[in-house]
Amino acid sequence: MIALKLPRLTGFCHRLVRPFAAAAAGALLLTGLGFDQSASARARDNLAIATPFEVGDSPAGNYLAALIAGAERDTLAAATFFRETLRYDPRNPELIERAFVASLANGNMPDAFGLADRLLQREANNGLAHLALGIRAIKQHQYPGARNSLSKGGAGRQRDITATLLTAWSYAGAGDYKRAIAQVDRLKDEGFGTFRDFHAALIADLAGNVAEATKRFQAAYNSEKSTLRLVDAYARFQDRHGHRDEAIRAYEAFDQILPRHPIVTAALADLRAGKLLEPLIRTADQGAAEVLYGLGAVGGRQGDELAAIVYLRLSLYLSSKNGLAIITLADIFERLKQYEQAIEVYDSVADDSPLRVNADIQTALLLETLGKTDEAQKRLQDIVNEKPKNEEALTALGNLQRSRKQFADAAATYTKALELSSKPEKSLWSLYYYRGIAYERQKAWTKAEADFKKALDLFPDQPLVLNYLGYSWVDQGTNLDEAFKMLRRAVELRPTDGYVVDSLGWAHYKLGQYDQAVKELERAIELKSSDPVINDHLGDAYWRVGRKLEAHFQWNHARDLKPEPEDLDRILKKIDNGLPDHDKPAAAEAEPKKQNESKNGG
Repeated sequence: MIALKLPRLTGFCHRLVRPFAAAAAGALLLTGLGFDQSASARARDNLAIATPFEVGDSPAGNYLAALIAGAERDTLAAATFFRETLRYDPRNPELIERAFVASLANGNMPDAFGLADRLLQREANNGLAHLALGIRAIKQHQYPGARNSLSKGGAGRQRDITATLLTAWSYAGAGDYKRAIAQVDRLKDEGFGTFRDFHAALIADLAGNVAEATKRFQAAYNSEKSTLRLVDAYARFQDRHGHRDEAIRAYEAFDQILPRHPIVTAALADLRAGKLLEPLIRTADQGAAEVLYGLGAVGGRQGDELAAIVYLRLSLYLSSKNGLAIITLADIFERLKQYEQAIEVYDSVADDSPLRVNADIQTALLLETLGKTDEAQKRLQDIVNEKPKNEEALTALGNLQRSRKQFADAAATYTKALELSSKPEKSLWSLYYYRGIAYERQKAWTKAEADFKKALDLFPDQPLVLNYLGYSWVDQGTNLDEAFKMLRRAVELRPTDGYVVDSLGWAHYKLGQYDQAVKELERAIELKSSDPVINDHLGDAYWRVGRKLEAHFQWNHARDLKPEPEDLDRILKKIDNGLPDHDKPAAAEAEPKKQNESKNGG
């Protein structure tokens, strides 16, 4: 045996189970778009893309590897390396704690619960371990044991939103609904008002107390009508109690806020087909999972990724059919650049879920990010073939084709997506914008210009469109007054966007206004120093104002930043020969438009 010296996790597990700030807690229910779905084995071929790794023979080496994996939120590697390290020092409480947290974050619940038991033998007040065992007790319907664990989180624990609501759901699981609602009502802070009424409504609905559920749902809905999770629960309740028109109205009102969300689309289709909607929460397990899902969703938004992952794993342990918890967890891994884990989580969304297509789209985009281009395009094409009227899938495919410079295919795909919409909507601006880029890159300017103008009709102050169309007009020497107004407005709207500032500077350059071009392009470099196009532009502007040494420096820097091959040839010529005096600004190709397309165009 060896005793590893580990840095102390001062208060970590205790802090993790404390509630988020009161203002954030009020948003817990306001984060979700949830919908039930099966996380069972899928019929499609599973994607085997995980990078293999092996544990070593050195405990210290495994420990360091675990620390690095944990810092990168590679939960699988962290859990593996911590467990291997623990074999050599099985009584080390800090190491047990780290292995426990890593196993929990990785979703390995048998390991996590076993480690929680071991941890509490050495650290009786560990809050996260008590929370985990409380969740296990709820899952096993051992409700007194659950409350016992949940009550051991330290001073003031009864005021903790986590313990309060989970305890309430434990009473609901035992059939003591009156006490459950009383427990929820201990949340006196007005910042918790909507959240309190939401959970009280869910419990009352589960109990069959229609009057109380109606009162609480109405209070929650009246205070927050722009949150899909609440709207979904409210509309489902209304439908089941004979108010189908109100359910449709609630969904349609939300559709005005966030058009064509798949959950709303599916629910409206069911309502119009005469199907009765199921309640959002049907068991106490699902109710407790809802609490944990809300905490995890808020934690992910606030940047507390580890806490968010832990809460979401616990939520999915209680309710593996919560599709939105799956999507939220995958999104966190995606933001952490743990793309392989994100794909694995996305792939667990059920085939019959309204969110399945969205999960497949995200998987395809992540495959592209990982360099698996053939797999990415095939998956998107398969989605479009199976769901030819799905706008999101068509848009994603069009974006992929555009990024690969398949502009004719991209334009055709965007056209199919636009044909699915029966009326102009503000949200369609991006499709016209993307199709305009595809047309412009095919040199079909008349079509491109019409699409850019249509995008601005739908979204008049959209800075990306203002930037692209304004620069294009300057490049062509037409509509100059309006073009500069557009570019200046784009910079006003996005003053910290180096690409937008670059377009304004380059427009000044194109018109021979070199001093002003230098001023704007220097600003753009400050905002985006690593872009080869902006460095190239600033080099040209420096040359024109006589700052030739600085021009060479910028061109050399642009060369080293791996520009496009066609740009590199031009940059190398300038490094060797500079800019010819007879060369006019209009001769400086349309590289900014390529930049706008690749950087600003999404």
